[in-house]
Amino acid sequence: MLDIKLIRDETGFVKERLKSRNEDDSVIDELLSLDKIRLDLIHKSDSLKEKRNTVSDEIAVMKRNKQNAEDKIAEMKKVSDEIKSLDDELKKYDEEIDLKLRYIPNLPDKSVPLGNSEKDNVEVGIKGEIKKFDFKPKDHIELGKFLDILDFERGAKISGSGFPLYKGKGAQLERALWNFMLDEQQKNGYREVLTPVLVTRTSMEAAEKIPKFEDDMYHISKDDLFAIPTAEVSILNIHRDEILKQEDLPVKYCGLTNCFRREAGSYGKETKGFLRVHQFNKVELITFCLPENSYHELGNMLKDATGILQKLDLYYRVIELCTADLGFAASKCFDIEVWSHAENKWLETSSVSNCTDFQTRRAMIRYKYLTENKKSRTEYLHALNGSGLATSRLMVALLEANQTKEGFVEIPRALRSYTGFDIIRN
Repeated sequence: MLDIKLIRDETGFVKERLKSRNEDDSVIDELLSLDKIRLDLIHKSDSLKEKRNTVSDEIAVMKRNKQNAEDKIAEMKKVSDEIKSLDDELKKYDEEIDLKLRYIPNLPDKSVPLGNSEKDNVEVGIKGEIKKFDFKPKDHIELGKFLDILDFERGAKISGSGFPLYKGKGAQLERALWNFMLDEQQKNGYREVLTPVLVTRTSMEAAEKIPKFEDDMYHISKDDLFAIPTAEVSILNIHRDEILKQEDLPVKYCGLTNCFRREAGSYGKETKGFLRVHQFNKVELITFCLPENSYHELGNMLKDATGILQKLDLYYRVIELCTADLGFAASKCFDIEVWSHAENKWLETSSVSNCTDFQTRRAMIRYKYLTENKKSRTEYLHALNGSGLATSRLMVALLEANQTKEGFVEIPRALRSYTGFDIIRN
C-alpha cells in the first residue's frame, strides 16, 4: 500500500504516476478529503485529551487539599464522552481510508516505459535459437498423449478443467525440474523454504492479494483460509510484523509450492493444456533488501531466473512491462517468455518484480539502522519477487523444443542427472 503521507505531501506526483498506469486519479482527491477530516478529528481529540490531563492534575491537587472538585469531575466526564465519540468516529475514517488505499496500485518507477497497453511493452532481449524441424512439430498435448506422460482428460475428471495429471516419465520430468531449479537458486544465494499452501486472510492482505483480487482466489470459507496463488504470499509473510537487522540484508528465499488460481473472468481465452491452468507448480524467489539496493537486486533476480532457461537451452526473451501493464504491487517488472514451437508464439513463464515498500508497509516488515547521530531508526524494507520458474508453460516449451521426428522427447543435458534418463519414448 502507498504511504498516506506521500499522497498528502506529493499529490501531483502520485496522480501523475497513477495516470501513467491508466488509473483514475480521482480516488486521490476522495482520499485526501477523508484524510483532512481524519486529521481534524485527531487534532480535536488530542486537544481534549491534553485538557483532560491538565484538569485531572488540578483535580488531584484539589482532592489533596480537600477542596470540592465535583464540578470539574462532571466537566471531565463530558470531555471523556466527547473524546470517546471522536475516537469512534476517527476509527470509521481510518477504516475507510485503509480500504481505499488497498485498491490503489503501486507507483511505477520513473524508469518504466510509458504505455497504454501490453502492446507498448519493450523487448529487452532474445536468447537462444528457434529449433528447426524437418517435420511438423507436435504440440505438448499431442506429445503428452503419444508418450502417455500427461493426461488432461483424467485430470479434469478428478478435479475439473485446468488441473493437469502427470504420469510416468512426465511426473519424473516435472520433479526433476523442481529439484534442478531449487539447486540452482540455492547456488545463487537463496535459502530454500517449504511453506504452507493455505494461508490466513491476514497473510493474503499483507501480500496485497485481497481484497482487490479475492475473486481470483480459492477460498475455504469455513476456516477463512486461502489457497495461495503463488508462494510469494507465504514466503513474504515469514517476516510479517518483524524488524530485521541491517547487517543480515539482503535476505533471499526460494521455495517450491503448488499454486492455485481461479482465473475469474478468463473464460474465452486460450485454455487448452498447460496454456491456462488452475493448479501449477512454481519455484518462487523472494528478496528483502535495503531500499537503495532494490533495483540492483532486481537485476540479480532477473539474471537468476533467466539462467535456468539458458541451462535448459531454451529459446526465450525478456520483456520490460510498460506503466499500463504493470502488476498491482509492482513498481517495475520484467516478464520472461519461452517460445512454443507448436503454438508459434511466446508464453510467459516468469515475472520478476520490484515491489519497493508497497507490500512491506502493509506487512510491517522493517529493518533497524543507526542515524549519523547514532539514534536507532526503523524503515520499511523493499521486497522483490520472481518466478524461478513456473513449470507449466516451461514444460510446454521443453517438450516441444526437444521432440524428435518419431514423437520422442530428448531430455536437456542439465536435467539428465535429475531424471535418470535421457529420452522419453512411448
